[in-house]
Amino acid sequence: MNNFLQILSYIAKKKPDKLAYIFLKDGENHKEIITYRKLRNKSLSIASQLKSITITPSRALLIYPQGLDFIAAFLGCLESGIIAVPAYPPKGNQKMSRLEAIIQDCQPDLILTTNSLLDKVKEKLADVINNKKIQFLATDNLTKILPINENETGKITEETIAFLQYTSGSTGNPKGVKITHNNILHNVAYIQKAFQLTEDSISVSWLPSFHDMGLIDGILQPLYTGFLGVIMSPEAFLQKPIRWLQAISDYRATHSGGPNFAYELCVEKITYKQLENLDLSSWLSAYNGSEPVRRSTIDNFISKFTSCGFKANYFYPCYGMAEATLMISGGELEKQAVYLDVDGDKLRENLVCKIDENTKNIKQLVGCGHSSQDTDIKIVNPITKVVCDDNHIGEIWVSGKSIAEGYWRKPEISHDTFKATLVNTELPHFLRTGDLGFLRQGELFITGREKDLIIIRGKNHYPQDIEYTVQNSHQALRRDSGAAFTIEKDNQEKLVIVQEIKRTYVSKLDVDEVVSAIKEAVSLKHELQIEAIALIKPASIPKTSSGKIQRYTCRQSFLEESLNLVAQWQQKSSLKDSMTANIIITDKETITTWLIKKLATVLALEEEDLDTETSFSQYGLDSSVALTLTGELSTLLNLELEATLFWEYTDIEELTEYLWKEFENGQK
Repeated sequence: MNNFLQILSYIAKKKPDKLAYIFLKDGENHKEIITYRKLRNKSLSIASQLKSITITPSRALLIYPQGLDFIAAFLGCLESGIIAVPAYPPKGNQKMSRLEAIIQDCQPDLILTTNSLLDKVKEKLADVINNKKIQFLATDNLTKILPINENETGKITEETIAFLQYTSGSTGNPKGVKITHNNILHNVAYIQKAFQLTEDSISVSWLPSFHDMGLIDGILQPLYTGFLGVIMSPEAFLQKPIRWLQAISDYRATHSGGPNFAYELCVEKITYKQLENLDLSSWLSAYNGSEPVRRSTIDNFISKFTSCGFKANYFYPCYGMAEATLMISGGELEKQAVYLDVDGDKLRENLVCKIDENTKNIKQLVGCGHSSQDTDIKIVNPITKVVCDDNHIGEIWVSGKSIAEGYWRKPEISHDTFKATLVNTELPHFLRTGDLGFLRQGELFITGREKDLIIIRGKNHYPQDIEYTVQNSHQALRRDSGAAFTIEKDNQEKLVIVQEIKRTYVSKLDVDEVVSAIKEAVSLKHELQIEAIALIKPASIPKTSSGKIQRYTCRQSFLEESLNLVAQWQQKSSLKDSMTANIIITDKETITTWLIKKLATVLALEEEDLDTETSFSQYGLDSSVALTLTGELSTLLNLELEATLFWEYTDIEELTEYLWKEFENGQK
């Protein structure tokens, strides 16, 4: 089979009535199901409609909530030869910069969505699509299959571009990775072999369908191997992490995973009472990737969930990226993760040294497995382009059939990234990952990122994007004179901003006003919460001789408290949650009190510092915290609440009014 469509056609004929996917709409019991026959027919109806209104090669932007409609639309695009471009649906008052940038880059001919989202999408994108000949199509109610020219469909080959996977990178310069049918087939076969997946496997995924891990492993892998895929939304998981593990338990899933933060969230949020009905003994591969894998997270998760049947060797640290379709390396399925303790000080010098009794700074590293099949990993000096000696850290270079051909409409960047060659060798081209690491007995260890990429809760952020947002948030801040980076705290990556003040504002700076503006801007634009903001004197931020910000040096200066400060704001340590689970809602004031106490807790503020008419974004509330609070409110009020709650109702007073009305209606 030389394209993914042939697989769908084959399995739909072989096992037409077998369940292909189950979508848990509320993350629990309310579900939608689809068989292979129905999925095939639905994708054909969409494909035939697409072929009737456009010509190939075309691009279709897919704006769907998590669910079966996205899967059918994605497969319909593949069936019609139209390049699919998965994206996220707009929510509330969220900034549209990234989605607008994707549209400008890929220049779609079509925007596909659902009937319920159609008007909202048109309204949100009215400005960016002005004067562009873009057609809109709601696909969820299409049932009629129009004739398809089989000769045209047959032109789809291994090298045909199936979709563009936009990396979670710079909003000003988005990059769409060109994934071919061959890339997909090779990578899902790679994953199948690594995880020993069969038709009897079952997966559970809450990862976003527009993300490489959610799409390739959560959606396409079950279809390729022919096993059941159980899906829920990211919001459902973030609201109540127990939903993920409960689905694994209920459906006897064997294959499921996510970024490191997901396991941290389970350890933190799932109560011991909730463990009583949890059986995780079926879970054979708990993959952990997409951000730094921490040994403490693995240890804490094993410790908490061993009583539920979870075993240490279920953990499967791995490494991958969109430019490689998804998976690059992984371990042995039935073996425990590989750990290595090294000298942290030497690690900063790009040297890997064992610890001894005199080592003061011990760094615990987790192996991310090894490559297999035709995938080749090299550790390369990024300047000399020579393979590094053993025990030297270098850039990770990768070759193989899973590596994409490049970025959409970006030939120069594509050549630099995807066509790297080693000095004095005749080896094939390599993908430069921008990640740093080393190999030890074939095991890959990740030590950092050459490109300063920020990864928080599994989502990538380019520091220059955050820095640009910060510098435009207040007139007192100097352009091109700030740094965004992360520090580790409580086993999580936390965002820190270091920013120069304009000379004319140093003596008259309103620190509270500036800090509030920065927090609000970053919350609205990037959905991130800031751990600390250091406002420093003009011309004091570390830069290279060519004027580039030295983020690593800046980070070290922040940790060593050697910055030339004007003022500094630090998030207070989280206050202990004083709320009780059995609180009784009697009136609006009870809801207001609950919100104030909860927000004071999660934002580490005093209750008297919260104003009921001040927007949540101004306090720097990030998306994951908002979703967690939505889940708690849903339980407290016994209401089904939308994941966009904190974006639709933007302050305590407005949210209380809405919640009280819904609560009263629910009591009638």
